[in-house]
Amino acid sequence: MTMVLVLALAGAVGGLTGPALADEGPPPADRQLLFYNHAYGVLDRETADAVEHSGYLRDFANFQVRTTTGADGRTWTGRYLMGRETYLELFGEGDLPGQDGTSGAAGLGLSTERAGDLATVTGRLRDQGVEPVEFRQTRDFGDGVPVPWFDAVFTTTTYDAFGAWGMEYLPEYFADPRGNTEPASYPGDVGRERYLSDDYQDRLMRDVTYVHLGVTETDLGNTVPLLRAGGFVVRPVPGGVLAVRGGTTLRLDSVPRDRAGLRQVGMSLNRSVDHRHEERIGRSTLVVGPGSHAVWTFGGTP
Repeated sequence: MTMVLVLALAGAVGGLTGPALADEGPPPADRQLLFYNHAYGVLDRETADAVEHSGYLRDFANFQVRTTTGADGRTWTGRYLMGRETYLELFGEGDLPGQDGTSGAAGLGLSTERAGDLATVTGRLRDQGVEPVEFRQTRDFGDGVPVPWFDAVFTTTTYDAFGAWGMEYLPEYFADPRGNTEPASYPGDVGRERYLSDDYQDRLMRDVTYVHLGVTETDLGNTVPLLRAGGFVVRPVPGGVLAVRGGTTLRLDSVPRDRAGLRQVGMSLNRSVDHRHEERIGRSTLVVGPGSHAVWTFGGTP
């Protein structure tokens, strides 16, 4: 761990005052470079199974249960709520190998909207003293031929239970009709809206607007430089940090490993609803309305 990461960790969770955290690290970029793409969380088996078999979620969102084959033939099966530009990916204990499949594990993908911006983010990480870890993900559509999917950058190769990465979708993926992507809206368009389908329009859920996660001190310290490099404004809050800018607010609390995990997700709706609806899904509760928003709270949230 470099000194910049140590300082980021101290500022985020070491009890320093608000101004000390705000002054640490470079200011946000004039133009936002990274945006919330998706988060994933590993839930207890009861909740994961309830999500998978929920009839309500199939009406509420563009909901899918899908198996994906990535680099080196590795596969994973997730439960997906897909919006216009953003989505949520949920697993149960044991669905992923090793530590990634333990309860409370989670991840956060932040993607670019314009080709070439990930290189700028990578340079800004180096400017912070972080040596980026770069990786290219592929996708196999079933014919055994890997299609370049996206490039990714991490701040570290080690983590306790949570990892965040920057990513940029690749032209080869958009060119493959099996990806069901949309035409570019402008030169260099590698954006989230182009990547996701318009099937969300027939459901209530529109986009993810808020994500609250519990992460360890080490994982928080490894994440703050990436947020800053992407143009987020990182502010101290009691117990952690709040990252704003770009349409989705991210709250990361510093917690012991046994309290880590996905805590709450806020979503915008395609239309306003008049009444409050509460749906119990395993050990989680999804509250929809009144108005044009929904909040999904997961077990273990204080």
